[in-house]
Amino acid sequence: MKVEQIYTGCLAQGAYYIVSENEAAIIDPLREVKPYLDRLEKDNVTLKYIFETHFHADFVSGHLDLSKKTHAPIVYGPTAKPEFEAIIAEDDQIFEIGKVKIKALHTPGHTMESTTYLLIDENGVETAIFTGDTLFLGDVGRPDLAQKAGSVTQEDLAGILYDSLHTKIMPLDDSITVYPAHGAGSACGKNMQKETVDILGNQKRTNYALNQPDKESFVKEVLDGLTAPPKYFGMNVAMNKGGYESLDDVMNKGLNPVSVEDFESFAEETGALILDTRSPVEFHKGFVPNSINIGLKGDFAPWVGTLIVDVKHPLLLISDEGTEEEVITRLSRVGFDNVLGYLKGGFDTWKNSSKETDEIKRISPSEFAEAFNENSKVIDVRKISEYSAEHINNAYSRPLDTISDWVSTIDDSEHFFLHCAGGYRSMIAASILNSHGIRNFTEIEGGFNGIKKTEKFPVSDFVCQTKTL
Repeated sequence: MKVEQIYTGCLAQGAYYIVSENEAAIIDPLREVKPYLDRLEKDNVTLKYIFETHFHADFVSGHLDLSKKTHAPIVYGPTAKPEFEAIIAEDDQIFEIGKVKIKALHTPGHTMESTTYLLIDENGVETAIFTGDTLFLGDVGRPDLAQKAGSVTQEDLAGILYDSLHTKIMPLDDSITVYPAHGAGSACGKNMQKETVDILGNQKRTNYALNQPDKESFVKEVLDGLTAPPKYFGMNVAMNKGGYESLDDVMNKGLNPVSVEDFESFAEETGALILDTRSPVEFHKGFVPNSINIGLKGDFAPWVGTLIVDVKHPLLLISDEGTEEEVITRLSRVGFDNVLGYLKGGFDTWKNSSKETDEIKRISPSEFAEAFNENSKVIDVRKISEYSAEHINNAYSRPLDTISDWVSTIDDSEHFFLHCAGGYRSMIAASILNSHGIRNFTEIEGGFNGIKKTEKFPVSDFVCQTKTL
């Protein structure tokens, strides 16, 4: 028997590949299925089942493409109602893969169809659980995503999750390995550990959610501090439940090189958003006017989903040459399939054609230290939790994920400095502000991490500047 965790850092997502004898199973596959097909071919095994722990909200699963290419059936837990052919498992139903067994344990709460899969080895020993978003390391799945107005509340779901954990998972042996669907950085939980694998006994001892004295306390603690989920989540659920276009077709359409001559008119004719995936360092020096920078080397896909939201919105890409396929793949993971093409030759061809360009004023932390005075306005686009831990005195907290709510409050007649933790998020914010005609600002390279090293700024954990700008 072999169990392999296939972890994707930018989504903080774990898929699982299980082999016994000449058969295999895959749990919660990502959108691009070639890596799984390559493993199957290398191991000379047949994919028998594709298990889905639930209808994912934060990424588009590869279950449909994988099933079409291998003819393996898709398995969901009880109550799931996909709009395509699938096996809907009964609670405690056993599935055999070679000499091992996988038992479906219905564990609703995160969603009503959420199911944990228990792996039983060839000797009949229960060895591992694949918990999806039911149980994370250090946390549990947020119970606010599947609530339905007028019928099921987040409090109801949290209570159901408590029952699932205490009747299905807590009674299992402490030695069992826990394989969750996500790790630290995912928006599906709030307190996840950086590790991606643990044993159940350690989670029983250290996971705050598993150590609440009663259901009432559990509900209160699990719901406390939850921020609003990204708006693209519902669209990803719909795609996972209802189906989507083949990634092969998405790739064929998106890998369309567009000349400089056609790029501008193409954007105007289609209403496409110009997405520049170069690094912040390169973007600030020059970019196509009104383009939005979300760097590929970062939490690219989640930020695209959070800020663009509409997965059907047409996109035109500006990328480093040779990265176009990676960009389209990572966009597809969160359902952004409507890529119309990319600028052939990248930004350099645009610049060399004498087309109009724009730039973001960026300074170093030391230059910021020289320019800063008591009248300076500073906008901090980090998360509220980061701001609350420590920030420049009197800086305004304006998290990037809510920029659509606060961009209209900016007074462009008054200069301000803009920063995040390291420069990735503040350049995203800078590009969005610039596209809204707001230009009277300076972005700080290296963000708060660099600012602190200058040791010239009074910092505080006192939260104050939340009033209107």
